[in-house]
Amino acid sequence: MGLMSNKVLLLAVLTAVLLFVGTVWQWPRLARLTWWTVIARVGLLLATQVTLFAAIGLAANQAFGFYASWADLFGKETGQGVVVDHAGRTAGQLKVVDTQRVEGGGRDPRAAGQIQEIDVNGRTTRIASPAYVYLPPEYFDPAQKMRTFPAAVVLTGYPGTARSLVDKLDYPRVARELAADGRMRPMILVMMRPTVAPPRDTECVDVPGGPQTESFFAKDLPEAVTAHYRVARGPGSWGVIGDSTGGYCALKLALHHPRVYAAGAGLSAYYKAPTDATTGDLFQGDRTRRNEADLRWFIKHRPAPDTSLLVTSSKVGESNYKATLKFIDKVKATNRTRISSIILESGGHNFNTWRREIPPTLEWISGRLGGPIPDGV
Repeated sequence: MGLMSNKVLLLAVLTAVLLFVGTVWQWPRLARLTWWTVIARVGLLLATQVTLFAAIGLAANQAFGFYASWADLFGKETGQGVVVDHAGRTAGQLKVVDTQRVEGGGRDPRAAGQIQEIDVNGRTTRIASPAYVYLPPEYFDPAQKMRTFPAAVVLTGYPGTARSLVDKLDYPRVARELAADGRMRPMILVMMRPTVAPPRDTECVDVPGGPQTESFFAKDLPEAVTAHYRVARGPGSWGVIGDSTGGYCALKLALHHPRVYAAGAGLSAYYKAPTDATTGDLFQGDRTRRNEADLRWFIKHRPAPDTSLLVTSSKVGESNYKATLKFIDKVKATNRTRISSIILESGGHNFNTWRREIPPTLEWISGRLGGPIPDGV
């Protein structure tokens, strides 16, 4: 049974309840002061607390999607990461491994769209990563079989799971409903986590001698998706959205690669790549790389890119509020980069806050990709 399985959570809860009841029931029999009764009391209390905390941890992991599997939890995930070699293969190395319907929609993809689970292999970076692709209902309409669509990469935080973007944050369902209401254009969403070399947090950086994560998102991923799906190829066809670490990556990709990403939205983003036990040494002493990974430094010292940015925060509950206001001021001082914001009165660094920000974010990014929204879509 997997870490995210409801059966595992139910088993942990039942075990904790049974141990609690058993402890209460057996306590009078263990009241005597002998060595074995003391050991038994300590053992029962310890077992009850361990199972209780395990149940709470499993519930929190299901709610927030911190770890996808037991191997991921214990830092032993090796199924995805840097692929040894892809020499000789053609561009667009993408394989569909499963399909599923959109929550709240019917089985017919022409009415509700479809979610496809894919594996992407980077042609130049040799990075492999799983992802989920949302295809809108219009994609399956025979009358629109020649139509192309704008696309947006959607990134989780760290460690995060791509599945949480589908199950917890409901990006496909929200996108379908907004498009049906005429509030956004039908779009393709490529949902994944920025952790493409787990368990390392590469912060979407091209690590010297390590994973070329920024290049994967800036070149390999759009290339592979465009080769497989009907993604528009003109300027302004791609956008990127992310929360937390994914939000930092989204803003950085839009700033560093404006010809690829015409818009980037950072929900609860920070503005400088951290260095800690999860990241390791990302820059290998390269001061230029370190500086350019600081988005505030980049805005001040590099030519302003022609791209659109959206940042979000909360006056109460988010630690990035003051940094976000400063970032907005720095971007406003440029003459090319455009900045928008969503500032809530209150809201923590969590899924509930991001669910409140996702609908306006999708509307915002839709309005900045591929020209004006056609009537009736």
